[in-house]
Amino acid sequence: MANKNIKVERGLFDYKGKQYNEYFIRGTVRGTEVKIKLAPPDKKDKGGYTVLDIVFGNENEADFVVVPFEFTNGEGKTVTGNRFLVRTVDKETGEVYECAVKPARNSDKDMLAMLMR
Repeated sequence: MANKNIKVERGLFDYKGKQYNEYFIRGTVRGTEVKIKLAPPDKKDKGGYTVLDIVFGNENEADFVVVPFEFTNGEGKTVTGNRFLVRTVDKETGEVYECAVKPARNSDKDMLAMLMR
């Protein structure tokens, strides 16, 4: 998967009378507009959304970064894959803020794979 200039957006949605942030990538796959939802890597860790809010700061858009990895597990097998990050750079200080994300659902995972081709 190549790094493309893909942006992650932050938007609001209503749930039971309260507003919450959601994080997503918009794109087009085979002529179909898609909205790929992203979430913190550990769904049980609700603090992951706080980290995402910190990364976004006052902005509603951030960079989507793909970082390939490879390691050898305890059985001697090589494991490869990609790590997904959301990244912003503070315009005043140049400090980089980032956190890991993953597709929220299996359908989001599939659409992301198609978008990244």
